[in-house]
Amino acid sequence: MLTPSKTFHQSSLFETDLLLQLDPTDPLLKLSTVIPWHMFDEAFSIHYTEDIGAPSKPIRLMVGLLILKQLENLSDEAVVLQWKRNPYYQAFCGMQEFQRKLPCHSTELVHFRKRIGAEGIERIFQMSVGLHGRMALEDTVHIDTTVQEKNITYPTDSKLAIRIINRLNKLAKAHGIPQRRTFVKEVKSLRLDIRHFRHVKKRAKAKRALKRLRTIAGILIRELRRELPQYCLFERYQKDFLLYERILKQQPKDTDKIYSLHEPQVYCVAKGKDHNQYEYGSKASIACTARSNIIVGVVSHEQNQHDSHTLPEILKHVETSRGKTAKQAVCDRGYRGKGEVNGTKIILPGKALKRDTRYQRDKKRKQCRRRAAIEPIIGHLKSDHRLARNYLKGAIGDLINLLMAACAWNLKQWLLAIFWFFFPAKKMAIFTRISD
Repeated sequence: MLTPSKTFHQSSLFETDLLLQLDPTDPLLKLSTVIPWHMFDEAFSIHYTEDIGAPSKPIRLMVGLLILKQLENLSDEAVVLQWKRNPYYQAFCGMQEFQRKLPCHSTELVHFRKRIGAEGIERIFQMSVGLHGRMALEDTVHIDTTVQEKNITYPTDSKLAIRIINRLNKLAKAHGIPQRRTFVKEVKSLRLDIRHFRHVKKRAKAKRALKRLRTIAGILIRELRRELPQYCLFERYQKDFLLYERILKQQPKDTDKIYSLHEPQVYCVAKGKDHNQYEYGSKASIACTARSNIIVGVVSHEQNQHDSHTLPEILKHVETSRGKTAKQAVCDRGYRGKGEVNGTKIILPGKALKRDTRYQRDKKRKQCRRRAAIEPIIGHLKSDHRLARNYLKGAIGDLINLLMAACAWNLKQWLLAIFWFFFPAKKMAIFTRISD
């Protein structure tokens, strides 16, 4: 790929400047003027080569699309289409004239995320923290954990066995390997037998169907292992076969179970919710400032750890992202067992100590009550910034989606501050309507 050029734009004789036709007080345009785009050009240009491939898309365009995607809660396909239709999106990404074509194919966003990796996304997140200046340097932070669910269906042993059988038949068909039997019709009838496995009278029938599905999968695995060496494909699929065998052997109460074929790193987290007892994905730690609600640290955990064991990682990321350690971290009771971590005092709700003065008791009570402000922040990340369900691949996808969601929240706070600054009359109208 060619290195993105930094040449000056030459205006067209027949097209007017795009910025002259738009509202200069729009918060999105104001945001585009304070983002250090040149920093991204210098940091990401090392991922491109000068003499190979077609000319690449400008780095500002790709970074702008990633920000707009998370800021507006859009998919890769939708953000590319909305960019074509929205002149403010085009101006945000550095266009001088209105473009009538799509900026790129949606898959180029996938390639760009892979190219810059988690380190590049980390730079974008640090930029969102740095825009808030001193507001992001508060001594006290709030910390909480949530679950970033993966894009998988509710896992059952029978469902996994059926998918293994379908994959093995597809593999044999793709390479022209003759099979003695595909078991397609029998699998259909077994699927029907498993439907009502919760019913008392049909539970035994469902257990027999699951056992038969595992037997069928084992037959197909052994048959393909005998045939694949003739086609020089044994080493290529050996890792997949080991994964399939591990899934077929696992029992309901085993630890470190595999819940998905395409996302084997997913684990089960029980958060004690009535409406959703189990969540399948990865645990995420989030840290925000106590007064300004700026997210200054996020960590995606590849293993299901107790909340108190996640504190060293999240506090280290807080120091990395803003360049300053937190003196205090206010947490809920799920973090019991830690009083201090790497010089940061951990404050937990509990009974007042006898030696505490009245001022100390009131201060601690207010701090713990204020900690609840992080709960709606997590709710907004899930409902507004694509944290509810992660569609990106692997553990690296969990981290990238979490960082971009936190970046979108910080930029949204900046946009709201600019909006109220330029339109104070609307703010007064809203408050008047609420008081009436």
